[in-house]
Amino acid sequence: MRLERFLVRGAGEPDNGADFKRLATVHTFGDSWPRTDVLDTRARALVSVTIAAALGTLEPLRGQLRIALNNGVTAEEIVEVFIHLEAYAGAARAFDGYRIALQVFAERAQTDGG
Repeated sequence: MRLERFLVRGAGEPDNGADFKRLATVHTFGDSWPRTDVLDTRARALVSVTIAAALGTLEPLRGQLRIALNNGVTAEEIVEVFIHLEAYAGAARAFDGYRIALQVFAERAQTDGG
């Protein structure tokens, strides 16, 4: 994992800001994601999409959607997540996330040439 980018402070960022970003990234991608003995990366990606969408964290959702697609989750499976999410988290939250999913699907189609 490349952590160099977390050592550079942004404008106005306190000295310990880089520590926060490094610790959060190491914990998430260094400790949690590699635990594939029970949940494989594909399953973790689907769970992460669901959590980000349910919380309404739309920019992190964009990244989680990309991770999911890159790990073999299909667009159809992601749509099923939003169908299920609508039942439990509400239509407004599901539609907000689905709008981001449509953007990521379109981006991927352009990248894949179709």
